Amino acid sequence: MENRVDFSRRAFMTAMAAAPAAMPALAASDRLNVAWIGTGTRGFYLMQRYFAGGNKTRADVVAVCDAYKGNLAKAKDLAETEYGKAPKTYEDYRQLLADPGIDAVVIASPEHLHYPMFMAAIQAGKNVYVEKPLAHTIEQGAEMVKAWEKSGKIVQVGTQNRSNTLYRKAQEMVKSGMIGDIHFVRAFWYRNSLNDAPAWRYAIPPDAAPTNTDWDRFLEGTPKRPFDKQRFYQWRLYWDYSGGISTDLLVHQTDITNFVCGKTLPDTCVASGGIYRWVDDDREVPDTFSAVYEYPGKFQINYSSYFGNDHDGYGEQFMGNEGTIEVLNRQVLNFYPESFRGKAPERIKARKEEHVEMPGNDNKAVEAHISNFLDAVQGKAQVIASPIIGQQAAIGGHMATLSFRNKKMVRWDDGAGKVQFV
Repeated sequence: MENRVDFSRRAFMTAMAAAPAAMPALAASDRLNVAWIGTGTRGFYLMQRYFAGGNKTRADVVAVCDAYKGNLAKAKDLAETEYGKAPKTYEDYRQLLADPGIDAVVIASPEHLHYPMFMAAIQAGKNVYVEKPLAHTIEQGAEMVKAWEKSGKIVQVGTQNRSNTLYRKAQEMVKSGMIGDIHFVRAFWYRNSLNDAPAWRYAIPPDAAPTNTDWDRFLEGTPKRPFDKQRFYQWRLYWDYSGGISTDLLVHQTDITNFVCGKTLPDTCVASGGIYRWVDDDREVPDTFSAVYEYPGKFQINYSSYFGNDHDGYGEQFMGNEGTIEVLNRQVLNFYPESFRGKAPERIKARKEEHVEMPGNDNKAVEAHISNFLDAVQGKAQVIASPIIGQQAAIGGHMATLSFRNKKMVRWDDGAGKVQFV
């Protein structure tokens, strides 16, 4: 019989109940030693949020690791400024993980490196905060969940919307029946930029060269090729290292829909799109993307993303039969009761529109997500986004990528714990 991890919906719920997420890794009074693996744009931002969240009073950033020496120096300087002492620096994450004094690591590397870094960290007995998506493939994610379950370590996946107070309010409103039965969610993420700054063409450091950029370490697990600045610093644009919109953006929104509406895994996904806007470079992932998900219980997510117009920005509209809750740009929540063409029942008519604005709430959510992880390591809380939840979110993203790249509908086979093409 095939040896596989069971990712059926029933198994997910059973595993959640028995998961080691709430096991204390250290005493609540213990001061933590934390290390960063990946200190580029996202990793550096997470470190900024770590300090902004007041965590340096209970933890020390004792080591940082990155394959580009410029990123390494920048993160070292930030930690040294905050603590008055410099952390150790590493180019090889395995050397960092060999330090028995490190309690927890933050993995904020390119997507394709999550799997090897996570597995090495768990093997080294570290607690882990890993950015989303959990892994570059469904199969890798399954192995990561299995390794975590055996380890008894604390792991948080960086789907920080679950720590956002507005989404928590939306979840409460749905549970209380404020929008009635809900069968449809519209989710969207639109961006735009000038032609001299194409989407995901991040600025390449002027000094970038093979002498200060560990290209071979970046390529781990992917095809070998000559040094390429664009692939290293703009990795989101290439299939070897990224799922593009599906795993960078969409997973946040399928994940938070699961959270708000009490869902887990879709039955099917069909996706389409292409490179419509930024046609004059060598990008591989689409800049225009749509996906439709069907879930058990007559529930659909209609998702769209376009990098040529940002009028509507980013958000989700949870559209119930009796009202709509929308969360926009992670900092605005609107509630609108249905009017039923002027014939709304009194109980619905009595509901008033609600509008909440919380500027900067996304930053606060990231700070709360990191603090929750540290609380869990100290035995004071359970993580908000365990690897099981992270894998659920990732599966949705990977289904969209697989549908798009194969031009077929994808079905989640709950019994087999894998996808099938329809």
